[in-house]
Amino acid sequence: MYKIMIVEDDLTIAGVLSRHLEKWSYQVQTVTDFGTVLKQFQDSQPHLVLLDISLPFFNGYHWCTEIRKVSQAPIIFISSAKDNMSLVMAINLGADDFIAKPFDLDIVTAKIQAVLRRTYSFGADFNIVEHNGMVFNLGDATISYQGQQVELTKNEFKIMQVLLENRGNTVPREHLMQKLWETESFIDDNTLTVNMTRLRKKLEGIGLDHLIHTKKGMGYLVEA
Repeated sequence: MYKIMIVEDDLTIAGVLSRHLEKWSYQVQTVTDFGTVLKQFQDSQPHLVLLDISLPFFNGYHWCTEIRKVSQAPIIFISSAKDNMSLVMAINLGADDFIAKPFDLDIVTAKIQAVLRRTYSFGADFNIVEHNGMVFNLGDATISYQGQQVELTKNEFKIMQVLLENRGNTVPREHLMQKLWETESFIDDNTLTVNMTRLRKKLEGIGLDHLIHTKKGMGYLVEA
């Protein structure tokens, strides 16, 4: 499930957006303390931010800049400012899209879906893979889930990458060992078992108890 953070000064608009997006099965967090936007972002680690420009304390441009210092999570500006300068400034600061008020909720949903598709898939610019609420960052070799994060070793990273690339299909142990051999580390059957056990323990530590399934006599599977 994708998590969306709404940073909108007009709580009526924020409420409308929240209820609409929840109907689309998004997990929504609405910011009400506008002095701690960055902290709330880091605590919740949303997949996408809907960000108004006009906010108390600091404007949306400020928070976009701060978020970009720590994350490449997509940001969509929502603003009553419709001039080209506002749009250009938003994009230059790292925003992924811009929606002018008043807006159509179906348009908002379509833009959110498009940005999420572009971002959370293999080959995307930000090297981030999303799977059932889990976020696998290929850039820093981390896995995040429900506000928790673990770092992977070189071998654990390769195992996770191969399994996610083949979601829905059983990956033979021999195939995993061949992929790990490419890392210039000697991998035998026992070494693979040790790496898999350590990887599963890390995943269990952040609530991903049953992400990797063992297919006896065949290999391993991450369900689609």
